[in-house]
Amino acid sequence: MDGAPIYSLNEGQLFQPASNAKLFTTAAAIALLGPETTFETKIVARGVMDGATALKGDLVLVGGGDANLSGREIPYVAPALGPKLKKGAPPPPEVDPLRYLAAMADQVAATGLKVVNGDVVGDDTLFPWEPYPQDWSIDDAVWGYGAPVSALTINDNQIKVTVSPGTASGEPATVVVDPAVPSYYTLDVSVTTGEKKSGSHVQMERALGSKVLRVYGSIAVDSQPDEEEVAIHDPAEYAAMALKGMLEGRGIVVTGKARAVHVQLVETKGFSKQVSEPIPSAVFDGRTGCTVVADGPRLPINESVLASHRSVPLGEDTVVTNKVSQNLHAEILLRQMGPFSPSASCKGTLAGGAQVMRAYLTTRVGIDKDDFVFFDGSGLSGHDLVTPRATARLLQYVSTRPWFVEWKKSLPVGGEDGSLAERFGKAPLKDHVFAKTGTLGEARALSGYVDCASGRTVIFSIMVGNHLPGTSDDREVMDKIVAAIAAAN
Repeated sequence: MDGAPIYSLNEGQLFQPASNAKLFTTAAAIALLGPETTFETKIVARGVMDGATALKGDLVLVGGGDANLSGREIPYVAPALGPKLKKGAPPPPEVDPLRYLAAMADQVAATGLKVVNGDVVGDDTLFPWEPYPQDWSIDDAVWGYGAPVSALTINDNQIKVTVSPGTASGEPATVVVDPAVPSYYTLDVSVTTGEKKSGSHVQMERALGSKVLRVYGSIAVDSQPDEEEVAIHDPAEYAAMALKGMLEGRGIVVTGKARAVHVQLVETKGFSKQVSEPIPSAVFDGRTGCTVVADGPRLPINESVLASHRSVPLGEDTVVTNKVSQNLHAEILLRQMGPFSPSASCKGTLAGGAQVMRAYLTTRVGIDKDDFVFFDGSGLSGHDLVTPRATARLLQYVSTRPWFVEWKKSLPVGGEDGSLAERFGKAPLKDHVFAKTGTLGEARALSGYVDCASGRTVIFSIMVGNHLPGTSDDREVMDKIVAAIAAAN
């Protein structure tokens, strides 16, 4: 833990970190933003009130970069510590993924508003509209783990699509979308029910930019339902449509439509050039005049806040991000650092966040500038590269920070939770490996801390790339390396 090297092999070679990138993003975010930082989502009346009950103008849902407008339970609870169901008891009802949006709709209704002579607008302009970082694979954009990044995030910017077999072979299967926001996606379904033991062969496709979701294939009559998380194409628009329906359900008439408003990126320097520019040291000492990160833009005179929701503290979201390897949340954290960049004009740009993180890692953590390059915050970009020694250096540095104990709690625990729930499940490693996994194509990574036979804790970083697909031999060897480290130290 003091940084003294024990063993190294190709420690200066660059590898794709995959989700090990989240170690860097979450550490920088906690260091610069603080674990207690929260973000606010607002519903504002943008226009003129006609009496006490009618608005001449738009009702605007303003995103503040809250990643947890969802049904997720926070604080994160490891599965082993969650409530135990009695044998034969039905599972508890699922939490409404739009519960916070519904609560804000209740707040609006409580003001007495009855008519909106305008649109319901989803405003995500806190971040420029950069939904996909460089080298995100085009086929990832269909799925929840590749959902577009927005300052107005709703239900992790994904919907659950469930395909269930009919009651007999040859019947059409049923497809259910949750949350059910009418008219957002058009379903093109051609799924049949197959014979017993024929398995599930359901496929889903959506062209980039399209709102037509094609679901096709077959599912056996005796198969369990096929559940998939599908990305929402435009989260701000989706949130506006959901809110409009909720308001109408509460007796509020909306004469206009639901729509989104985005702001386009205007930076012309190019990503790599901007990221490499230095950052004044005052930024890292907390002396920055940009307050948009936590508080959002100031309201014009003709706007009034009708409802609001405050997020959980950033530290609690960091636990979710690392435990379940939540890509979208890591991307939002990176953009929340963007306003610290002098060239980002108090906007949460992707390049601005990457610039700030790079400056933090080189000037404060002490990582060599040639030992890493990040094009995103989650590790989903195939352009990301990092050396094992850079990762080990980060892990050693954060162990000296006052927020280390809380940050370490965000790491998956061997045999217990997160992405390590099914690994290191036996003594002596169970409950004694605290590490972040990474998987991207044929790249694998595992970095963190292990309690060793001597009683001391050792830092490790193991990375592998370009192995043959269709095998998990690399992962099995990595786990054996961790076991060897623990036994020998």
